[in-house]
Amino acid sequence: MSSSTLTRLTRLTLVALASANLLVTAHAQNTSPTPATPVAIRTLGTPDFAQIVQRYGPAVVNISVSGTRLITADSKDSDTSAKGADSEDPTQLFLRKFQEQFGATGASMQIPVSGRASGFIVSADGLVLTNAHVIAHASEVTVKLTDRREFKAKVLGSDNKTDVAVLKIDAKNLPTVAIGQPGDLNVGEWVLAIGSPFGLDNTVTTGVVSAKSRTLPDDYTVPFIQTDAAINPGNSGGPLFNARGEVVGINSQIYTRSGGYQGLSFAIPIDLAQSVARQIVATGHASHGVLGVSVQEVTQALADAFKLPRPAGALISEVRADTAAAKAGLQAGDVIAGIDGHAILASSDLPLWVAMALPGQQMQIDVLRNGKAMQVRATLEDTATAKPAPHGVPNVPVLSQLGLAVRPLLPVEQRAAEARHGLMIEGVQPEADKAGIAPGDILLAINQVPVTSVEQARALLAQAKGSVALLVQHGAEKNYIAIPLKPGA
Repeated sequence: MSSSTLTRLTRLTLVALASANLLVTAHAQNTSPTPATPVAIRTLGTPDFAQIVQRYGPAVVNISVSGTRLITADSKDSDTSAKGADSEDPTQLFLRKFQEQFGATGASMQIPVSGRASGFIVSADGLVLTNAHVIAHASEVTVKLTDRREFKAKVLGSDNKTDVAVLKIDAKNLPTVAIGQPGDLNVGEWVLAIGSPFGLDNTVTTGVVSAKSRTLPDDYTVPFIQTDAAINPGNSGGPLFNARGEVVGINSQIYTRSGGYQGLSFAIPIDLAQSVARQIVATGHASHGVLGVSVQEVTQALADAFKLPRPAGALISEVRADTAAAKAGLQAGDVIAGIDGHAILASSDLPLWVAMALPGQQMQIDVLRNGKAMQVRATLEDTATAKPAPHGVPNVPVLSQLGLAVRPLLPVEQRAAEARHGLMIEGVQPEADKAGIAPGDILLAINQVPVTSVEQARALLAQAKGSVALLVQHGAEKNYIAIPLKPGA
């Protein structure tokens, strides 16, 4: 990726936007285009935002945190590190220079942290939802209501996988929000956010739903609601309301070059958040079901090759050994079309239903194999006991010297790309991204030697020095790209 990347509301990032073209077609036999028949559009008017704020605003709280965190020169803190150099933590830079100057190893120090964020009350006896990254290093959490009452909050638990945390304050008869159904949201619908951007308490912003089930690079299990409501640092953990005044999401992330709002905001669907919260309240932590597969989108070319009626579903690119998927008989090349009666239209739909399921739960999976429909049943594993996936892109081996996550090509991909050998590139780190390599490209050769497997590619890189010439296929185009090897990788 480039020097700015996706992050929490407290870090810098960059997004690439895609534009859509409206194509108007005419009947081939007509000499002039035939205008489309107008379709009646319902005019509902603008929601009464003032009434929503008046009714549910008192249930939105301001959160202040204080504590300390350990910073070392050898590693980056998970809350402050971003892939871009412009987001380097100043304290880490200081420690790294200290280490270089005096030869110290493992130099570290405890530094104070404080911050302000948002949350909302979901039960009258004091349960509050917010983001896990808000309270990550907190030793003291204070919740302030709109009536100026303040309470010391107890952290019942948090889940970094979904970025959800649950707090408890000692109070009764508190105002609460109404909970909605994210599945009923439509792109283009009005939404409203309340939070404390830049410490400005109880700020209200509005916008529309820009997209649904948006999967982001660092949050594979969360199908975010994307909006253009103005969300800024400090809005973390605040509610996203629909036009009826129901909470449909928890504001969690933004894309930005400047550190502030640029029209791209992301919220955790409230049904996923509630599933996590119920586990935290009951046990103090959250567990997520694990299926044990890597999946990718079904493109039109893959749909044609697999003889599918349309490009939909989640294509399995890898099944990890000794996992629920392997035991259920799932195979690479299978297309998951549904889980427990829920249609899987895109690969991003799959992680939601798996993450919301409990370990040990049995799921019925609708599969298309060689164009034929079948069903299998899989008993999900626990994230705590499941065999960990390789680092990098989930479940995909990484060529650390190049900063590329790769996997073997499926036979159908070999046919579609007319490639007898090569590795599919699933993820790229900043150096490879700057060199022009992108996910979906195919690594064909290293220093003119055809690549046939991940192990062989690693062996070739182990023998190389300085930089290597990669033959990369992008669509139908093939180009050599020179990229320096990472020292010590």
